[in-house]
Amino acid sequence: MNPQKSPQGRQNFLQRRYAVSLGRRYVLATAGVVLMGLLGCSNPSDINSAVAEGSPPRQEAAKPKQINHAVDNQVIAAHTKFGLKLFSEVLKQDSTKNVFVSPSSVAIALAMTYNGANGSTQEAMAKALELQGMNLQQINAGNAALKALLEHPDPKVQLTIANSLWANKKIQFNPDFIQRNREFYSAMVRNLDFSDRQAPSVINKWVSQNTKGKIDKIVDNITPDQVLFLINAIYFKGAWKNEFDKQQTANQPFTLASGKQKNHPMMSQSGNYKYLETADFQAVSLPYGEDGRMSFYVFLPKQNSSLSAFENKLNFENWEKWMSQFRNREGFIRLPKFKMDYEVTLNKSLEALGMAEAFSDQADFSGMGTNLAISQVKHKTFVEVNEEGTEAAAATSVAIRVTSAAMNEPFQMIVERPFFCGIRDNQTGTVLFMGSIVEPR
Repeated sequence: MNPQKSPQGRQNFLQRRYAVSLGRRYVLATAGVVLMGLLGCSNPSDINSAVAEGSPPRQEAAKPKQINHAVDNQVIAAHTKFGLKLFSEVLKQDSTKNVFVSPSSVAIALAMTYNGANGSTQEAMAKALELQGMNLQQINAGNAALKALLEHPDPKVQLTIANSLWANKKIQFNPDFIQRNREFYSAMVRNLDFSDRQAPSVINKWVSQNTKGKIDKIVDNITPDQVLFLINAIYFKGAWKNEFDKQQTANQPFTLASGKQKNHPMMSQSGNYKYLETADFQAVSLPYGEDGRMSFYVFLPKQNSSLSAFENKLNFENWEKWMSQFRNREGFIRLPKFKMDYEVTLNKSLEALGMAEAFSDQADFSGMGTNLAISQVKHKTFVEVNEEGTEAAAATSVAIRVTSAAMNEPFQMIVERPFFCGIRDNQTGTVLFMGSIVEPR
């Protein structure tokens, strides 16, 4: 009997043919790119006023504008292009460690922020976010339609997205800006006392609730110049269409970038998959749920290539070409179980994409309020891949600050504590006297 026709012989044959050592680290970019399209929606809520310190926000059902659920391919393409560019920039910061981002989370948080941009700041953000040629109505409606369309994608897939705006209660923001974020992004809006040391905890509690506890903190502290936080939280949990048999999981060698090997739990499975192979890599699509509408993509550079070489080719044109080339094929897959947290501040990456003005005192967010700029864009993710499926979460915070121009308001200086003083000749710069007064007499 031909040994390849027996079940065990067939599996051994497929193992020899398809099992190869993975590269210097997981190609986690692909999972992040897959997530950029998964724009589900949590139950919307609308908070119109400040609430008691430390108390949970009062939830009211938002009444968003009736949205046409037709998918806008231009908006989807913008998300994909931006995600791939952003990932490339993040790699420059963290080229030697695992990287896992949710471009969709960043894109949504910045789309909410974009609603307040005008002039050259709006142009710069449009270029960075790949939104050129689209007006604000198209962008907002496109994001809202995509989110609504992808709600509850499958009985075995959970996908939620939540948006919120946390405003310093002492600052007035443009009502149209607030309303658009409520209408199109189902954003919860809450006023807070930013001088209260508990304010970050209130924001972080919301993030934790909307990522199922996978991300428990996105705001470490609130600086005196920060007046608004626009936050997106996304949560994904999908069961494999065909789960891996836990009894087939075993420690197998995994080769690191240095060439050193380590033993790591590896899951194994045979079946029919959407598969792509080129001269440089192998790729497989592992579907979730009952209908396989969503998938986890894995790209494995061949041994004569490298992960960095693959990353250099990871652009929108290639991505679209590769997605069209997957074909059904019998095969064997061996995949490492893994679990990780990742955190990155995106200021430098976004500045490199052309958004530097949005962070500067020259920023024009007059559609949001007066004398405002982006202070920080912070991003956190979590992912776990095991025999049952994948769980992933992301949170993105866009902190808005007042610019130096906003500081020219009357101040109070009450000299009621020990102080330093001096007498200086301003023409020559000579300091004639100086002293510390600890107890005026």
